[in-house]
Amino acid sequence: MSRVYSFTHRWRVDAPRDVVFDVLRDGEGYPRWWPQFRRAVALDASSGVAEIRGALPYRLRLVVTREVEDRAAGILRVTLSGGLRGYAEFSIPGAPPRPGDPLVLSYRQEVVVTARGLRSLAPILGPILRANHAAMMRSGEQGLRKACSEACSAES
Repeated sequence: MSRVYSFTHRWRVDAPRDVVFDVLRDGEGYPRWWPQFRRAVALDASSGVAEIRGALPYRLRLVVTREVEDRAAGILRVTLSGGLRGYAEFSIPGAPPRPGDPLVLSYRQEVVVTARGLRSLAPILGPILRANHAAMMRSGEQGLRKACSEACSAES
């Protein structure tokens, strides 16, 4: 039986909602701002291949397929297959709770490890995999802040 890994994170970004949405919807751009994304290449208008490597000496190859892209609702959701099977989703609120506060977006992910070598070790490495994921998410949040800041500067 495969174990489902569920993750939730909150990211704080000091940028307009549309800028955040546009940076996140550009799948091929992830390697520019999220260091663990080593490669991201489009296959067609709604899917692509991403190669991800965190602190562990293991590279995951994922096929990422857009499931939901709803700017009005602030939802970006993809299905994942390949080394992981499941989904990842960003939810971006309409506006910060108070003027001057950062935008707080949510990230949710539910996956099953399907990569052969990693799948057999996942029950033993669970805490290490979670720590690796947490470090990757911290790096992603920092990178998103920087990418949004640069996008805002380019618009000025």
